[in-house]
Amino acid sequence: MKYFAVLITLLRDRTLFLEEIRQGIKIESKIVSLLISSSIFFAIYGAIIGANSSIPQVISSAVKLPALYLITLIICLPTLFFFDILFGSTLAFNQYAALILTTVSVISVLLFSFAPVTLFFLVSIRDYEFFLLLNIAILALTGVIGVKLFYQGMQFVTEANYKTFKSREPLVKLDEAENPSEDFVSVKDAIPVEDKSQRMRTRLLQFWLFLYALVGSQLGWTLRPFFGAPGEPFQLFRSEIESNFYQQVIRIIFTVLGLQ
Repeated sequence: MKYFAVLITLLRDRTLFLEEIRQGIKIESKIVSLLISSSIFFAIYGAIIGANSSIPQVISSAVKLPALYLITLIICLPTLFFFDILFGSTLAFNQYAALILTTVSVISVLLFSFAPVTLFFLVSIRDYEFFLLLNIAILALTGVIGVKLFYQGMQFVTEANYKTFKSREPLVKLDEAENPSEDFVSVKDAIPVEDKSQRMRTRLLQFWLFLYALVGSQLGWTLRPFFGAPGEPFQLFRSEIESNFYQQVIRIIFTVLGLQ
């Protein structure tokens, strides 16, 4: 239960949680707890969407959905870390991992909250295309919310680090003949933080978020099936890799609307 306690702390006071990550407080414990709790929630939702087909598909989807988010994190995390430190970040690698896992964990909780809705449509409507499109919409919505929260979290950490830096302005000893009444004076902007560098980091973060979404969606297409088409035998992975995720989504929309 301690793993879920960490997740509850994140949900109740995200600002405090992010501040602890910025200060490096119990980072490893947070990473392990968020990883385990989010994997369980992803597995539950994966099992529900896999129940549209067969028992083997239930097990497969329960394993592959957590793997999808974890592998996406592993692929994209080094890019964010190395480019961000290139432009002045002082965060450690495990702090970046913890920050991204907060986003992944929030997404897992949101998916878990949609589980009753998904289960309802699974039982009440036997329309594979509609069920597929519904879950794509849910996954997209939770992903957008998660990405937005990650962007806000990174902005919070960056601004907090900047304020901490500004509060540590160096002091210079003055000659008593020049100013006998004061021993020290603050030297403003002794080590100026370039606005250009900050803007570059913001643009880099925005690009990385786009990259993260692109990698995640295409990886999901590569790891399919998650749902399992009715009437087809169970497959752990699809042998054909032609087309891409976005073309398939457009095709499904046309099918549901009766345009194809």
